[in-house]
Amino acid sequence: MKSVYFVGAGGIGMSALERYFLSQGLVVAGYDRTACELTEELRAEGADIHYEDNPDLIPEACRDKAETLVVYTPAIPATHKELTYFRENGFDIQKRAQVLGTLTRSMKGLCVAGTHGKTTTTSMTAHLLHESHVGCNAFLGGITKNYGTNYLLSKTSPYVVIEADEFDRSFHHLRPYATVITATDADHLDIYGTEEAYLESFRHYTELIQPGGALIIHRGLKMQPNPQEGVRVYTYDRTEGDFHAENIRIGGGHIVFDLVSPIENIANIELGVPVSINIDNGIAAMALAQLAGATADEIRRGMASFAGVDRRFDFALKNDKHVLLSDYAHHPAEIKQSILSIREVFDGRKIAAIFQPHLYTRTRDFYKDFADSLSLLDEVILTEIYPAREKPIPGITSQIIYDNLRPGIEKHLIEKKDIPAFVKSHDFDVLIVLGAGDAVDYVPQIKEILEHK
Repeated sequence: MKSVYFVGAGGIGMSALERYFLSQGLVVAGYDRTACELTEELRAEGADIHYEDNPDLIPEACRDKAETLVVYTPAIPATHKELTYFRENGFDIQKRAQVLGTLTRSMKGLCVAGTHGKTTTTSMTAHLLHESHVGCNAFLGGITKNYGTNYLLSKTSPYVVIEADEFDRSFHHLRPYATVITATDADHLDIYGTEEAYLESFRHYTELIQPGGALIIHRGLKMQPNPQEGVRVYTYDRTEGDFHAENIRIGGGHIVFDLVSPIENIANIELGVPVSINIDNGIAAMALAQLAGATADEIRRGMASFAGVDRRFDFALKNDKHVLLSDYAHHPAEIKQSILSIREVFDGRKIAAIFQPHLYTRTRDFYKDFADSLSLLDEVILTEIYPAREKPIPGITSQIIYDNLRPGIEKHLIEKKDIPAFVKSHDFDVLIVLGAGDAVDYVPQIKEILEHK
């Protein structure tokens, strides 16, 4: 293999693989629908990326099927012309998850699966190990604030940290040495059909853990694990389980607690990103780091210096008048956790959110749950649905969430393009931009408006 071609090159997970293959000295090229900051960074790093679905634009270096691996994301439609070209000409074509699965067979995979909390927990784990004597390679689902990238390379560490994505059953390609499962709230029902099938997918994932490895599972999940013989099973939770926190102190913008662990207790851990959901995320990350051999002092330092991930409790502005943050939460359970964590930090203040629903199918399946979670806010501003890979579904719009918000809540239904004007004409104390769509692109503009109020 001398070259790797990526169909969907601008995806956050795909870009980490592109950086890996660039580091190995291979030719890296690919297609994405539109240019973005990430694709421009990759181009600057040596990747040949274009933005038109045209087989004629595939570089000559990627036209030898004996020497080229093609990697694609499941979000790419089957009718894609370049993907069709590769299929018709007999190229080796793999999903991103298959490539990551190969890496977990040659290294010790430390994987994080779950409906939510994956990216933060994975990034925390990678940071803890990178800052320790253990080291790691890492393929992350977000851009870490500490490193400005979603990819970490080690030429000596046997460990690879991977975000295990359940979409399209991608995580079934992995063979983890140790894995965390954070949550199993039903999602992606456009793929799975039923909650039972979704839970079965996680159960099967636990069967893939290598003997001698470990499963660290959040207490209280519906899914029943079924690991192979020889796999150690641990539970974790904020206040109970094999790994848990004690002596939690929250106040003055700080969160400090003690870790209780079957490996070694660690006192006085301070969260670098002090939101309460990061207690759970941190416990899971520290459990993986301890299993890999990181010391108590290394873990304590790493937790305090973890700066977070873009779009995960990402503070854009914090002063006496206004707080502005963005959060990727796009599932009802994630949104609930996000709002409750923010309420804990900003107790007594008015909290508003701009929410852009993600996918028509997810809105159809969970609109009442979205309404229940958003009703924990003081004010809700809804925009139109971000379609991503989907076509519209008749009768499924943000209106059905709007209509199910609790009576009396301050609520608004606006077009995404009107967000700046809306922010200019209304007063805010704490404002969150929620969701996995492109409304986040307005955050810099919103920040500038609030700074001048």
